This record gives sequence, C-alpha cells and structure tokens, in this order.
Amino acid sequence: MGKPFLILQLRPETEASDGEYAAMLDKGGIAANRTRRVRLDREALPPDLSLDDYAGVVVGGGPGCVSDDPATRPDNEARIEAAILGLMPEITTRDIPFMGCCYGISILAHHLGAEVSKRRWGEPVGPVEVVRTADGTTDPVLADLPDSFTALVGHKEATQALPDGCVHLLASDPCPFQMIRYGQNVYAAQFHPEADGQVFADRIRIYRDRGYFPPGAAQELTDRALKAQADLTPRILQNFFARYG
Repeated sequence: MGKPFLILQLRPETEASDGEYAAMLDKGGIAANRTRRVRLDREALPPDLSLDDYAGVVVGGGPGCVSDDPATRPDNEARIEAAILGLMPEITTRDIPFMGCCYGISILAHHLGAEVSKRRWGEPVGPVEVVRTADGTTDPVLADLPDSFTALVGHKEATQALPDGCVHLLASDPCPFQMIRYGQNVYAAQFHPEADGQVFADRIRIYRDRGYFPPGAAQELTDRALKAQADLTPRILQNFFARYG
C-alpha cells in the first residue's frame, strides 16, 4: 500500500464534516486507511508534519471565506486559514499533488497573489454546467469526462483572475474559473467534486442560516440538487487518487 492522502477539513459542524469525508471516500473510490483525516476546526496540524509522508493533500470546503474581514472573522476560521496557507509555499514550490475543493481554490489563488473577493462571480447553491477549456481536454485528472457536465456549487467569493502560473481547465457562464491547475500537480475546483444531490441536500439543511441563500428557499434548492445529474464530477477525485496514489 502506498502513502496515504492527507485530508484537511474545515467544517465545524460534525454532521457536515463527516458527510464530506464519507463522500470523498465513496466518490473518490478510496479506502479510509489510505487517508489521514485532520479536522482543523478541532485540532492543529502536527508540529512534525512532513508532506513527504503523504501521496497528496486534499482540502475540503467550509463556511469561511478568505476575503472575509479579519476584524469580524471567528478566531477558529482565521486559525484554520493560517494553517492551510502555511502549507501552500511548500506545495506549490515542490509541485506536491493537491486538490482544493471550493474553499481550496480561494486558498490557492490567494496564495499565488490573485484577487479573491465577493466582487463578482459568486454562485447560488445548486447545479451549474461546466465546460472544459482547450487545456482541460488534455489534463489527466479530467480524463474520460465530456466537454461539458453538471457540477454542484455554492460560494460567496470567487477568484477574480487566473493566478500567475496557472492553467485554466474548466469554466462556466456564471463563474469563469471553475477549475485551475498550478504546475503539473496542484489542482483546485470552485465546485464540489465529492458532492452528489443528496450530499448537497444535507448541506442545504445544515447551512440554511449561514447566508448562502434565504432560509425559505431551502426546499426549492434541495429539490433542484436532488434532481441534478451531477454524477460525473466524482471522476475527478477518482482520477486524482489513482494518478497520485
């Protein structure tokens, strides 16, 4: 058995965190013993952490935004963000395999000096059609995917420009930077490659009062998520784990 993948989670709600981790295992086709899960809302990164011990790093989503005002940000969110940003110089310099899901694209873009803000391109919770760019048609992590497919999104902030050194892989009409790659091995997606309709339905219930949508719209959004044919995005996680595991 090869090295495990380091799974970094940010969600302070146990139900949401457990559901995200279970979805990563299930949709990514990887066993729990091939991963090391760290809930950063509850624990710090080990002081002796060495990325050499891992096949790659996966960062999940969460309710925080890197563009939030530091003066009003909860201390725990600020600590989590600092912990992940502290790993990014080594990840990008050494081109260590990395997959950022939603929050992860903000982390990567912010680290690389691009604007991440709520100025434009936030997307409401629900399905969106994403389209491969020319570079996306040849990327190995997007192998066996059609030129367009449905993904599930929900974010307040977005990357406002392609970061220096990045390749643009997937786009959508509402938000142009749906997936990017830095170097050869550092990936980030604005959507949630681990999520199907039921996973999103669970998150809609958990986050209904967190400002992503009017609480009264929860049932309509749930129905849309459950009807969405977002069954192709797991191939991205499967390809990532297979390529680097």
